[in-house]
Amino acid sequence: MSASSAFNDEKGGSSSVGEPEYGHDPASGGIFSSDYKRHDDLKEMLDSNKDSLKLEAMKRIVAMIARGKNASDLFPAVVKNVACKNIEVKKLVYVYLVRYAEEQQDLALLSISTFQRGLKDPNQLIRASALRVLSSIRVTIIVPIMMLAIKEAASDMSPYVRKTAAHAIPKLYSLDPDQKDQLIEVIEKLLADKTTLVAGSVVMAFEEVCPERIDLIHKNYRKLCNLLIDVEEWGQVVIINMLTRYARTQFLNPNINESLLEEGGSGDKTFYGSDGNDDDDEDEEDKEKKAEAAALAKRKPYVMDPDHRLLLRNTKPLLQSRNAAVVMAVAQLYFHLAPKAEVGVIAKALVRLLRSHSEVQYVVLQNVATMTIKRRGMFEPYLKSFYIRSTDPTQIKILKLEVLTNLANETNISTILREFQTYIKSVDKDFVAATIQAIGRCATNIGEVRDTCLNGLVQLLSNRDELVVAESVVVIKKLLQMQPEKHSDIIKHMAKLTDNIQVPMARASILWLIGEYCEHVPKIAPDVLRKMAKSFTNEEDIVKLQILNLAAKLYLTNSKQTKLLTQYVLNLAKYDQNYDIRDRARFIRQLIVPTEKSGALSKYAKKLFLALKPAPVLESPFKDRDHFQLGSLSHLLNAKAGGYQELPDWPEAAPDPSVRNVEVPEWTKCSSREKRKEKKVEKPFYSDSEGESGPTESADSESYSSSGSDSASASAESGSGSQSEESEDASDSEEEEEEEDKKKVWKKEFKKLAQGSESEQSSESDERKRARKSKQQKSESESETDGDEESDSESSQSESDDSESEVDVKNKKAVQSKAPSKPVIKETKKEKKEMSLLDLDDFEPAPSPQVTPVNSFLSSSLVTDLEGLSLSDSVLSPAAISPSGTQKCYELLHRISGEGLSVEYCFSRQPFGPDANMVAVQMHFANSAATDAKNLHMEDVKLQSGMRVTDFPEIELLPAGETTTAVMGIDFCDSTQAANFQLCTHSRKFFVSIQPPVGELMKPVFMTENEFKKEQGQLMGMNEITEKLTLDVKCRNEHAIVQRVSAAANLSRVPCGSDKECRFAGRTVSGGSLVLVTVATEEDGSARLTLNCEKMVIGTMLVKDVLLALTQ
Repeated sequence: MSASSAFNDEKGGSSSVGEPEYGHDPASGGIFSSDYKRHDDLKEMLDSNKDSLKLEAMKRIVAMIARGKNASDLFPAVVKNVACKNIEVKKLVYVYLVRYAEEQQDLALLSISTFQRGLKDPNQLIRASALRVLSSIRVTIIVPIMMLAIKEAASDMSPYVRKTAAHAIPKLYSLDPDQKDQLIEVIEKLLADKTTLVAGSVVMAFEEVCPERIDLIHKNYRKLCNLLIDVEEWGQVVIINMLTRYARTQFLNPNINESLLEEGGSGDKTFYGSDGNDDDDEDEEDKEKKAEAAALAKRKPYVMDPDHRLLLRNTKPLLQSRNAAVVMAVAQLYFHLAPKAEVGVIAKALVRLLRSHSEVQYVVLQNVATMTIKRRGMFEPYLKSFYIRSTDPTQIKILKLEVLTNLANETNISTILREFQTYIKSVDKDFVAATIQAIGRCATNIGEVRDTCLNGLVQLLSNRDELVVAESVVVIKKLLQMQPEKHSDIIKHMAKLTDNIQVPMARASILWLIGEYCEHVPKIAPDVLRKMAKSFTNEEDIVKLQILNLAAKLYLTNSKQTKLLTQYVLNLAKYDQNYDIRDRARFIRQLIVPTEKSGALSKYAKKLFLALKPAPVLESPFKDRDHFQLGSLSHLLNAKAGGYQELPDWPEAAPDPSVRNVEVPEWTKCSSREKRKEKKVEKPFYSDSEGESGPTESADSESYSSSGSDSASASAESGSGSQSEESEDASDSEEEEEEEDKKKVWKKEFKKLAQGSESEQSSESDERKRARKSKQQKSESESETDGDEESDSESSQSESDDSESEVDVKNKKAVQSKAPSKPVIKETKKEKKEMSLLDLDDFEPAPSPQVTPVNSFLSSSLVTDLEGLSLSDSVLSPAAISPSGTQKCYELLHRISGEGLSVEYCFSRQPFGPDANMVAVQMHFANSAATDAKNLHMEDVKLQSGMRVTDFPEIELLPAGETTTAVMGIDFCDSTQAANFQLCTHSRKFFVSIQPPVGELMKPVFMTENEFKKEQGQLMGMNEITEKLTLDVKCRNEHAIVQRVSAAANLSRVPCGSDKECRFAGRTVSGGSLVLVTVATEEDGSARLTLNCEKMVIGTMLVKDVLLALTQ
């Protein structure tokens, strides 16, 4: 009670004689009280048995520390309470100990057992605080204890404790670098952590301890990219900087093709600009270089690595971060890693930061000034954002001037010069001087305004402000060096200013100009020397040196008038107080006044003094800063700071991308997480322009397949299709009407083309006709007999078997005949005479372009125009879908793994009846075992976010030696992620997965040439990929190109007026994103492939497949 009343008295501010007023400021009154009484009340409260008093005492102590007061003498009293059972007190004790453990190491060591007990505390905050205190005790003797504590904390269930363990790693490393190997093991373990709380801290530890161990990042690269958006802000900065360096070592330069073209362009200029007297050998060398560059560009078309794209896509949203450091980190990442066409997105974000505090503005403008030297175009639309305000500090004004000068070009120079005219009237003298220098740089860089700038600067020579005049003189001197003969009037005008201008640098510049161009002002120059000789002793050293130079030059060009003056000046300089001037005078005397002792150099005096001097190049001070990583302290200081890591150069060849594939041994569990992700999908984070990327995939449910970078490339894109489902449902009726209209148009086209094909038919030989008829009859009879044999079985079974037999027949004929024909197409041709083509409700499309014959009844253009065309309004039922004649089959289950049961699947390219957003997958079951297989069905389907599956109907019985087929539907969500599931029989379960080629994610779209051009015009820029290629020898005609492109992707042919172009169109099955492909051919076998797609990842992968199809 006494302690409590004492505390209340103190808090009330009672001040008895000799007692300090601890209540108001515990650290005050030290002067008036003796040391032994200092903090006595706090010590009493800490020794009290009441937790409330201890808590109040600790709050006051922590408040003292926060105000910068020294509370180290309370260490013994505080450390006793480390074992206090009250959690609030314990937290504050640990806060105190973290601050003073390093200073009071001996006392802290006495309590080390308590800290170790704290590491086992059930409260995560206490465990973390204990580890923090332990790592703050800088004594080598407890290194093993610290290491053990860090290893245990790295496995802690609480992510907060694991985060603290990551913070402790650099502390231990700085205390004992020999522990590096063990710490790297802990870092490797923590890098695999999937929580956002730990990610930033462990990457910071990685950067401090082992930044060279890039191999630790490989497996965690995609996870870090996907987690990035949810990590805390400072963690984002660290991760982005680390990933920038990682990407520079693992991916190819996205602007490699541009640099090759630039080299080629410079070669052109030198070639055409060369003199006629140059040797033919040089021309040949130039041609060889250009040919090599062109060959290299053709041989290796740049395709961005999907992981590179993943990094760019996942960092882009962070440009909207409220933290300026995060925005700056993303901006430097884009500047150093992104293709030139995409870097522009950072400009708007950086301009937004200019509304922030002046400190932030200073850093941002430093980086913008460097960017504008290389990428001027991206900041030109924001020119007005860099206009200077009167309230800006001088440093900001000068940096904005730098940016404006870098952005100046022929179109905006008049606007910028008008701004500069206003700035010259400012009261800030340093700023005015910088403005005049900026005008000089604009005049140097843009020849059209050189005279205008010179005239403006000459007008400034009559300014009342001496500093303005002086700076103008210095800049005019530099500009006059470019065309001195045209501006002798300006030199005369400046000579008159020597009487008025007193600024040493300006006087020196005028004297240098008059001496350098004395032949242009032969009458004025000697008079200026006369005046200068009078005031020589009173001039500054820099002016005296220029007077000596002027005297020497005039002596060499006009010795009659200036001989005596020169000797007088040299005699004055001989006895000057400055030894530089005395040395210069002796040197000049020996050089220009030949004597017996002077050497051979005096003959060359004129050449030495009056040599033509190159005009100075006025360059930006930021020109050479880009070799430092943007946003770093080294870049800001323009000097290498401690701990700075150089940005690596791009590799010549791309390292193996498979090192980033993560093999998942078992299915990842993602039931509740998937639901959360599906909710996220409904409202995409990205803006309209970035709709293609969809929500980024959470690293908690990562299950990347190990089939290569292509399969993993859409890891962040899974789920992107479902986000458009709502909009698709809303516009279903409109789309159906449009499709009906298009069908009518295409039926008319079909008629015209069919009529054209009749004329071709009449020109064919009789033998070919007979051969085709016999084959047709044979195929029809075979298919009929097959149909009759199976007629007793169930309807779905018989239909699927029918299609099986049809496939067999086609395959047999493809082997036997050189020019095989399609039964389906022939039937329609045969019926053409009997019925109108508009009535072809039962018409089955020719989905496989690979077996389209050149010499069939239908012309090749008609066949390709009809590929994938389904004129019937009724959608096929799942059981009725028949696979295409030679569709590529993939193995799902090998008969050895399946104990006699083998399963193959193919993509039938038919609409899937129950759901139009699903891809139809035809499955072929064969039972080669001795026993029957029963109850074939699917279980435990594991899908990426947004994907869906419609199971195939359960097959109750598959007798030994028999085969059957079934159809399932998969919504791959416009990604190439695999659909994983268990294929079950009555006795066994088999893990299988179906992974689609990107070309099978499309469905054909029919459009006219004008519609194609219109849609293509809306998908330019970042949505367009263009590659040059050399066509395979067998792929030089239109028919072969159509075959190969259609085999690679399920696209329909678009009519084209040109023979040199083939056009194809389609939409992604799930998201309905438009895909347009154009192949433009040349006579020499070269071609240009252009792909326009809303989804850049789909586009990039499809370009690879089509390139492969056309070049092999």
